[in-house]
Amino acid sequence: MGDPRRQKKKYATPKRPFDSDRFETELQLVGTYGLRNKRELWKHRTKLSSYRRQARQLLALPPDERAQREKELIDKLLREGILKGEPTLDSVLDLTLEDVLERRLQTIVFRKGLACSIYHARQLVTHGHIALDGARVTTPSRIITVEEEPRIGYSPKSPLNDPSHPARLAAAEVAQRTAAAAPVVEEVEEAVDVEVPVVEDEVEPPEIDEEEAEVTGDERV
Repeated sequence: MGDPRRQKKKYATPKRPFDSDRFETELQLVGTYGLRNKRELWKHRTKLSSYRRQARQLLALPPDERAQREKELIDKLLREGILKGEPTLDSVLDLTLEDVLERRLQTIVFRKGLACSIYHARQLVTHGHIALDGARVTTPSRIITVEEEPRIGYSPKSPLNDPSHPARLAAAEVAQRTAAAAPVVEEVEEAVDVEVPVVEDEVEPPEIDEEEAEVTGDERV
């Protein structure tokens, strides 16, 4: 007979399907975070829209009514690492899609230096080489909480537990290069942000000989 539950989409498609600016932005995010397709991106965007919608609804309530629900929403986002510091409901409205994508298991595996690239991280997760507390996790899109992040590592039965494994050595080398390049990138960004005053050279008009001017005037007549 099957499951009596009514299945529904877990994401909302874009309202403007043919938007060149959105195309470019989505392609960049898909490449940066190693997503399989845009449906994965739309799922996280729908989740982000849900957080924002809850924040707007709470802002419309009186302070005494929204206090408990506001705390629950902010605590949830703090546990997931999407929010940091001492956030407010305005911080929820300022969230971007990148804030959510950074908390994916695939992204965290790459950021921790367990994989050579973001695509390699996805392969390790789907092939069962990554574990949480020793238990394999095979869902790249899983949102990892702040408490779970330190407990992410290689699966006990994975050959990558061998420190001399070629893939592990390559991942460590990539992590070292990334760490070494980070200060250079920050210095370049700071240099770009510095406003350089523009000095406009004063151009003096050319000197015209009076005799040449008279000759030119006579020729025109």
